[in-house]
Amino acid sequence: MAPQILLFLATLFLSSHAQSDVVVNPIRQLRPLSGAGGHHIKGVSCLSWRLAVETNNLQGWKLVPQSCERYVGHYMLGDQYRLDCETVADAAIEYAKTVKPAADGKDVWVFDIDETTLSNLPYYARSDVQFGAIAYNDTKFNEWVAEGQAPAVPAIRKLYLKVQSLGFKTVFLSGTAEKFTDVRITNLHETGYDKWEKLILKGEDQHGKTAVQYKSDKRGDLVKKGYRIVGNVGDQWSDLIGTNVGSRTFKVPDPMYYIA
Repeated sequence: MAPQILLFLATLFLSSHAQSDVVVNPIRQLRPLSGAGGHHIKGVSCLSWRLAVETNNLQGWKLVPQSCERYVGHYMLGDQYRLDCETVADAAIEYAKTVKPAADGKDVWVFDIDETTLSNLPYYARSDVQFGAIAYNDTKFNEWVAEGQAPAVPAIRKLYLKVQSLGFKTVFLSGTAEKFTDVRITNLHETGYDKWEKLILKGEDQHGKTAVQYKSDKRGDLVKKGYRIVGNVGDQWSDLIGTNVGSRTFKVPDPMYYIA
């Protein structure tokens, strides 16, 4: 399938079904089968691999196994990824409803950006990326970020709007380089993220740190300024571990890459 068609399908999927209960799959979802006799069926092992990734039992991996590239692509473009994101958002919303924001306006929700509030699926669907089965190319990915065309993840946009309506402030905390600040602001605005308390991107002085160290430090800065982190949402475990992670953390599924 041509890269242009994959990009169109991925963008269409993520941007067009935020409020719809009926989804037309751009690519037929892979349906793992298991025989009554317990025979090995191709694809089932990839589902187990994805489970290990999401539970953080599999750490430090570099690439999606080539044998699972097709499985990951079908998952990311099919119903299940959308439903999994909805489940995360719904659980977070139910939790948010139980917390009453203080009058001082210091209760915040922290949102990651890549594969959390915005999706790079149009990029990862390209034939030269193959949903993370081909080694990460910093130059190519930065060229994609510079285009500012990442669509919203509909379920997380719903969560973002809901926590704001409940009286919480929102903070975007991302490993995106500061040089893309203007691009990120425009991209967020164009996809329905219209306001925030802070947008924190990674400065040159932070590049020697791991993602866990960087995000822990930035959350620590928020706490020092009197903010209380009520909720924390990200696609990587490195978004959700370390220090000052918040009262509750919620992980968005992402089997395409691992950031330590």
